[in-house]
Parts: sequence; C-alpha cells; structure tokens
Amino acid sequence: MTQNTIVLGTWAWGDNNSYFGNSYDEDHFRPVYDAAIAKGLTFFDTATAYGNGGSETILGDLMADTPRQELTISTKFTPQMAPATTNPVQTMLDESLKRLKTDYIDYYWIHNDADVEKWTHDLLPVLKEGKIKHIGVSNHTLSEIKRVQEILAEEGFKLDAVQNHLSLLDRSSEKAGILDYCKENNLEFFAYMVLEQGALTGKYNVNILFPAGSVRAQVYNDKLPELTDLVNKLKEIGEKHDLSAAQTAMAWALSKGTFPIIGVTKVNQVEDAAQVVATRLTEAEIKELEAIADKINVNTTGSWEPDMNE
Repeated sequence: MTQNTIVLGTWAWGDNNSYFGNSYDEDHFRPVYDAAIAKGLTFFDTATAYGNGGSETILGDLMADTPRQELTISTKFTPQMAPATTNPVQTMLDESLKRLKTDYIDYYWIHNDADVEKWTHDLLPVLKEGKIKHIGVSNHTLSEIKRVQEILAEEGFKLDAVQNHLSLLDRSSEKAGILDYCKENNLEFFAYMVLEQGALTGKYNVNILFPAGSVRAQVYNDKLPELTDLVNKLKEIGEKHDLSAAQTAMAWALSKGTFPIIGVTKVNQVEDAAQVVATRLTEAEIKELEAIADKINVNTTGSWEPDMNE
C-alpha cells in the first residue's frame, strides 16, 4: 500500500443505535462517496458491527458503479456477533460479501481479542478459500498479535495489519510498543478514533456539546473543558500549514507512520482528509502537541478495548 494513505471510516454509516446521534440514509452518503472517489480516496473501512450490517449495505450499494479493482475494502468479523453456525467466521464473511456486493475483501479483520486461540484458528479455513487478500487484527495487545502470527504461520499464512485506537489522547498502542513492533515486522498499523469521534475537531466545546442522547455525548461532553488547550494548540499549529484542528490531528497520526481511519459523514470532511495527505508536521510541532496531550487526564479508551499494557 502507498504510504501516508488515509482510510475513510464508515462506522457512522447506517447508525441505527444512536451511537453518533445521526439518522442519515443512503442518499445522504452518495455525495460523500462520490467526493471520495473524485479525490482519489478509495480505501473504505467498515464492519458487520457498524449499524448491524447497515454500513456495509450502504457502502455496497454506493460502490456498485465503481470498478472493484479501483477500491480497497476493509471489513471485520466481530466475535460478539458470531452466529450459531458451524463456522461463524465463514458465515459472517459470506454475509459481508453479499451486503458489499463483492466476491473478495481486501482487508479482513478479527474485530477484537475475545478469544485469540478460537477465532484465529476458525479463520484459517476461510483464508484457504482465497476471498481475503490481507489479514488483520483489531483491538489486540502485543502478546496477542504475536500469538496470532504464530497460529497463522503454522498454516502458511501471515498477518498483514493491526488496527487499534490511536490519537493524541490515547497513545496506549504506541507506549506498549505495538507501533514499533509493526514497523519492525512489516505490519501496517491502522489508527482509528484519531479525532476521538469529533472531540479533537474544534467543532465541539463547552458551549457546543455532542448531540444529546448519543453515546458520544455520554463519553465526551464532560471531558470537553479539559480538551480546550489541546484543541487550541491544534488550531494554532494547523494555521501554519493551512489546516484545521481536525486536519492537524490527522497529520499527527500520519507522522506516526500509520494509516489513519477518518470517519466521514459529510463532503467537506472528505475534502479535509484529502488535503492532509500532503502535509508534514515538524518534529517540534509533534512534540508540542504530545506534551500538551500528556498533561490531560482524560481516558477515552472504549469499553471494547483491552489493556494494551498486558
């Protein structure tokens, strides 16, 4: 994959459980998708868990008129949603393929570390069918990543990528040595929640809160006062590069050698992401942002995430 690639996240597409507090339908996302293709952003990340398949369905419909080889599609097997079938991984993959209207997946992930031994082994017969180009694990610790590699290697397969939470507010994967391990072992690292679901964009603050009733509001609204200094610094540094606070947070993630997954629900967000690809923050700017972020005593670790220090 080309370095410094931004991946477009579709967690909020088909949001039927009010996590993000929107009720956008497929028609809303059509111009968003079209803008992405026009800007050359052709890598989309989704999952069965996103809207209980709703995200995959929307993406599958929208990508129908784009030559498949021009797209890179990433989706996931989520253990907590495993159906009661002979091989739940096979079942969930087949359902994803149907919703996405494709016969292969570029990146297929084990969504979390519910049972590394079981689900990695259950993935093996699916890999032998050749419908998956790259294998990844999401929300896994370093020791679990190494164990997955061992299991796959025994059958002649290799792990290609890791997808974990990484932002200025959550550098646990970096501090646990996972980023360095990935670089040393030719594993691509995909960073999700780079913008902390909007908390680092400057759009929300003590006066403008997240949508009432959404999960984001419950997680972030009481933390917004503590984020003021960091968001202001993101804006300040961003001005030097003609970037917004959100774009500067994305540029920080790129500086770590990762592939940031940026959730997009509007055309301007796609345009913002496209502009960041050519941006490089200085070492001094990176250290300045991290110094401010490290002073903030805010925990944004998701309930689904393991302790990366284990």
